[in-house]
Amino acid sequence: MRPLLWSSRSLAHLATALKEKGYAVSIYVVRWILKRHGYSLQANRKTHEGGRHPDRDAQFLYIAAQKEKYMAAGNPVLSIDAKKKELIGNYKNNGREWRPKNAPEHVNVYDFVDPEAGRATPYGVYDIARNKGLVVLGTSFDTACFAVNALRQWWIDLGKAMYARLTGILITADGGGSNGYRVRLWKIGLQDLANEWGLPITVCHHPPGTSKWNPIEHRMFSQISGNWRGKPLRSHDEAINYIRATTTKSGLTIDAVIDKTTYEKGIKVSKKAFRAVNITKHDFHGEWNYTISPQLTAEFCRH
Repeated sequence: MRPLLWSSRSLAHLATALKEKGYAVSIYVVRWILKRHGYSLQANRKTHEGGRHPDRDAQFLYIAAQKEKYMAAGNPVLSIDAKKKELIGNYKNNGREWRPKNAPEHVNVYDFVDPEAGRATPYGVYDIARNKGLVVLGTSFDTACFAVNALRQWWIDLGKAMYARLTGILITADGGGSNGYRVRLWKIGLQDLANEWGLPITVCHHPPGTSKWNPIEHRMFSQISGNWRGKPLRSHDEAINYIRATTTKSGLTIDAVIDKTTYEKGIKVSKKAFRAVNITKHDFHGEWNYTISPQLTAEFCRH
């Protein structure tokens, strides 16, 4: 075991190590040498998301073909996901903003969760073709029913007015989380929506380890994070206002609402209830790609 693997490579440590080998140099000389040889201070970069599935590229091509088909027919293509939980209160928010000199925002030293405000989970629904989104700010748990109700809210606030005539809806989602392809309650909730809307709902999941490729991540969530960078989210209303104020030169607009419903975790779905779901698996990776058509069934995710 080489000690170097378990020690800091700071300039001071490098200078000390060189002195022990007979080279009397200062940290400034060490810095100059490192820069001359192409070294610089670098942080870790998040690039590894897990194992590469052999059909990863084929799944992306399949999703692209489905998007083209639905857009050509004038049907909505929605990218959905839950953003990371945000602390609500007088807490530090990453990033910096322009302020008068020596006048930073003063926030709490410790990030202990406020029992009254708690955390908020922004769940997003992004219309790829129209470049419009809705964020439902949940105050409870990120469950399948929460995800389904966010889609229901999108339909009430935006979808119903924008799409007067449509024959189906395409949803692209991550492979895990509250809307994961293995989550039975998610599919039962979609059955409820298909029944309410009288429309088939097709879902295409991104293959494992590719969540960052979900369009909502870089087209909507990143813009929201940039808009409220360095700003404490002191209340749910402030978070909502920052989301609504997020725009881009390409014409992105986002609406936002608060969902104060308390969602129960760990709801079990029986095999009998799941068999009632009118699901058609696609020929290519039916576990990732499926269509749920209208049919009478139990309503699990209504509130």
